[in-house]
Order: sequence, then structure tokens, then C-alpha cells
Amino acid sequence: MRQSVIIFDGECNLCNGVVGWLLKFAPKDIFEFVAFQSPKGQRLLQEHHFPTTVLTTVILIDENGAHTHSDGFLEIVSKIPKWRLVAALLAYIPRIIRATIYNLASRNRVRWFGKSKTC
Repeated sequence: MRQSVIIFDGECNLCNGVVGWLLKFAPKDIFEFVAFQSPKGQRLLQEHHFPTTVLTTVILIDENGAHTHSDGFLEIVSKIPKWRLVAALLAYIPRIIRATIYNLASRNRVRWFGKSKTC
């Protein structure tokens, strides 16, 4: 199985916290983490037709394509065996509610959690 790639904002403290959580709970061989600010992140964003100047969502790229926003986050969580049931239960929350919560957190993540000076 090929690794799924997670593109994240390497300067966002919330994003870095989520990556740390994933490193703790996800099997070591299922994700490759790529900061959008890195050369590889920029290349992947271009290849998948995403903006390269700002990242407003975590992006999962796997064998089924690119997944973003709350759907992408659920897809990431569903790939972790111990969290698969949680992802399945969260998927029952209507997308409009999930999207609203995700977008609110995405817009305010730097204000709420801060930004690091380095990636």
C-alpha cells in the first residue's frame, strides 16, 4: 500500500499539534507529512490544482484523490485502526454542520492557537 500524503500548514500550531497526534496514533507507514511551505508541498499543491500561497484546509492525497476540509479530516482519521469507529460515527453528522465547525476552526486557527516562526 502506498503512503497517503497529508499536506498541512507547517507554521500553524494547531496543524502541528494534529500532526503530533497523528504521529502518536497512526501506524508509522500510512502517512507522509508534507508542509505546504516546503518545495514538495508546493509541487503537490500545483499538481492537484490548489493555491500555493495560502492553505485553508488540510489536504489528504491518497489512492482515491485529494480530500479536503471535514471530509478530508474524517478520511485521515478513518485510516487509523484505533480511530476508525470514531470517524464512522462522526461521518453521521451532516456535512453542513461538520463543514461549519471545520471552517470556523480553519479561519481562526492562528488567532486561537498561534503561529510558529519556523516550519
